[in-house]
Amino acid sequence: MGMAVKRELLSVTDYLAGEEFAPRKREYRAGEVYPMPDSSARHNRITLNLYAAIDAATRGTTFELFVLDVKLLLSAHQAIYYPDVMLVGPGDDNHPLYRTSPCLIVEVLSPSTAGIDEREKWRHYRGIPSLRYYLLIDSEKRHARIRSREGDKDSEGWLEQTLDEDDIVTLTCGPVSASLCLDDIYERSGL
Repeated sequence: MGMAVKRELLSVTDYLAGEEFAPRKREYRAGEVYPMPDSSARHNRITLNLYAAIDAATRGTTFELFVLDVKLLLSAHQAIYYPDVMLVGPGDDNHPLYRTSPCLIVEVLSPSTAGIDEREKWRHYRGIPSLRYYLLIDSEKRHARIRSREGDKDSEGWLEQTLDEDDIVTLTCGPVSASLCLDDIYERSGL
């Protein structure tokens, strides 16, 4: 009878130490690491468009906007993700490698990541007390959805809205207020 091979799980500390030298970005879930797929030029353009639209609203505030390379540590779920865009307020711990308390998370969906972004990450993200908005942007067609927390930070209620062509959505986190429409999101993306 064959012996079962016990797989060694990685600690958060070991993951963070190794991630700096990893040949490609990897996300961390419950002791295991998962390589992230490469991003397309369109995915990158959409992410940069979102950054440009939101960043101007952060000027003169203590809020910080991060794109692609700053990790989100979710200790309660033993998970570390790389959101495409993340807006963080002044109450965060300001660790050099990750943040823990975003008020906005944006994921640009690709065929290989949409399922994880829409289900697994959402299960984890919605429990973040500081999170007000979760924006899901399709990179294959002009389609965007926003999930907004109803009430205060302890509220479990979330509303989901699909952005139509003429819709303008305003995202407000503390003193930061940014308005977005599909034309802003998809500018120069080919969609």
